[in-house]
Parts: sequence; C-alpha cells; structure tokens
Amino acid sequence: MRIFIVLCILPLLGYCTLPDIGASGYDCGANLMKKSKKVPTNVNSVRPADIKVVMALGDSLTAANGAGAEDPLAVVLQYRGLAFQAGGDKSLEEHVTIPNILKKYNSDLFGYSTGIGSPNVWEIAKLNVAMPGAHADDMPGQARQLVSLLHQHNTVVDMNNDWKLLNIFIGGNDLCRYCSRPDYSPQKCGEHIGEAIQIIYDNVPRVIVSLTGMLHLEMLRRSDTGHFFCTSLHTKECTCESNKNYTNAEIAQAALDYNKYEMDLQTSGRFEKDDFTLVVQPFFSQTTVPPMKDGKPDQTFFAPDCFHFSQYGHAMVSTHLWNNILEPVGMKTKNVNISAPAIPLTCPDATCPFIRTTKNSEDCSKYITAVSDV
Repeated sequence: MRIFIVLCILPLLGYCTLPDIGASGYDCGANLMKKSKKVPTNVNSVRPADIKVVMALGDSLTAANGAGAEDPLAVVLQYRGLAFQAGGDKSLEEHVTIPNILKKYNSDLFGYSTGIGSPNVWEIAKLNVAMPGAHADDMPGQARQLVSLLHQHNTVVDMNNDWKLLNIFIGGNDLCRYCSRPDYSPQKCGEHIGEAIQIIYDNVPRVIVSLTGMLHLEMLRRSDTGHFFCTSLHTKECTCESNKNYTNAEIAQAALDYNKYEMDLQTSGRFEKDDFTLVVQPFFSQTTVPPMKDGKPDQTFFAPDCFHFSQYGHAMVSTHLWNNILEPVGMKTKNVNISAPAIPLTCPDATCPFIRTTKNSEDCSKYITAVSDV
C-alpha cells in the first residue's frame, strides 16, 4: 500500500503531477475475494464480489468537480472517473475509489464513470447521475433518471438478478444555505433522500443502498484561513460558511442534525426486505478536524477552490468509506483521520464475509453461504 505522486501520463485528462493515493498489493486471500457459489437471493448474504452494478446519486462531490483540476477554472469540469463513489479511471494501484476496489473482486463490474463529462453523456457518466449544484430535493428526480437508465440498458444490466450497489452522498449544498433557507432543513433533507430511496425500492430489485453521512462544513472555515481567493469564492459557493453570524457551533449542530435524519432512514426499517437494504456510512459524522499537514490545513485534499475534493481527497475519502462499508452496523467508525488514508484497505471479516447490513450485523450465522469454487 502506498501514497505517491502521479506523473503526467494522461495530460488530456488533466491529471498532471497531482498527488494521488493508490493501494498496491490489495489481496484478501482467495476465499474472501471470490463470489458466492450461487448468486445470493438475500441481501444479507452479498459478498463484495457479488456486486455486478455500481450506481450513484449526489451533487458536485459525486460528480467530482475539480478533482483533476490544476487551476480554479478547471473546477467546473466534472472528473467523474475520479469520483470516490463512482469513478473507474486508473487502477486501484494508482487511485482508490469504491469501483476500483470492487473491480479487484469482480472485473465485470458495470456502471462506474470514466473520464470527464456531464451526467447526460452516457459513455462517460454511466450510472453516476449526480448533478453539480444538486440539493436533497433533487434526489427523487435523480432516482427516476437512474431507474430509466437501468431499463434503457437492460442488455448489460440484468435488473432482476444482478446485485447493485447504490452510493448516495448529498446535503452539502443544503447545509451551505440552511442558515437562511428553512426549506433546506435537516428534516427536509432526510425526507427528500427517503423519497429517492423509495423510488429505487419500488422499482429496482437487489440493491444495497450505501448512504454516506453528512460531513462537517465548519472544517472549511479552518482550511480557508489565509486563502483570500477561497474565502471570497465561498461567499457565494457556501453562504452559511461565510456568514459570521452563523457560529461554528451552529454549523456543527446542523451537521449532526442532518446525520440524525439520515440515520433515522436506516433505523426505521422501511427500506428492509429480502433483496433490499439501506446502510448509513457515518465516518464523517464526528470528523471535525480538517485534513492537516505540518500543523496546517492540507490543501492537497482539496481542488483549487478549497471546497471540492482533489483526486487525492477523493482517494482519501474512498479508503475510509470502504472501511465503513465492511464494518458492522452499530460498530462503524464515526470519527476518522482524513489527514491519512485508511491503508492497508480493509478485507471482509472471514466470519461474516459480506457487505455489512443491519441484519447480518446482528447475527451473521443465519446468512452464511458457500463460496464459489472458481
């Protein structure tokens, strides 16, 4: 496992000389990397190698705006192939993303994004329908778009039999405006996310929904210190951050409230059935210290606007998200050090080698299945 500098071998994609994080030598042993002997029929028995399709809903962070940017102008570009939830550019040894990890388990994985482009360019976006500027109330529309795409591409996606991982990360734009817009409240945010998941629940079988919890935007105030361009830009990009009448404590409490309503969607049980589940990944929920280096906020983590993640930031986040995905519900890490990657990457628990769900976290023994001989 290593962190390294990627030299400019892909200049047309804008990745020149930008720091990145790769995970070389990731190998969990033959049995833990294999598919199930028979395609699971129960969502609590799905191994990472059983995932055939990866999908994503979200905003500019999931669209990976600016991830490969070397100047502020390039932040408008959507580097979807680098996105932590949905990107498939490079190899895992060069850049950590959830799809790049899953490709180690299943080389036939489908749906991840490659290259730079908007969600309406199928060849680039695939099943990452995240839209820059999106708020939680845009999630139902994205969910309907995703259902439509799955039906349009039924020659490559077996709707009834393929296991699908849906990654969702939303709410940053809501929190950035919540101090002046009650309609972007934590409760409303949770309701809109629930509406979107309901659409998938009603129309798409065999889905694990992985909802990444809200991050703490008060970290931006610390990371902006001394960067006049970024503080000026954020006056419009994130008005609550620049509103000094809105205290750090209030921003922090709002983030906790958003996380609460997201967690309520999981604990309600409304999205539980034999072939569907929702799991919240809470690694951001108590992470309040920005990425640091030599005692100062590490701007390497961010794109040139000090707001979006750089490719290094996307890879960093991916390592912690993957750990959360494989941690049991109720025992997931909630406070991580985003100054350092979670390397080596986690392997599935040999006693419960599945993507963790509420039910297999309570008692995994009833869901154990045989592993493939191949």
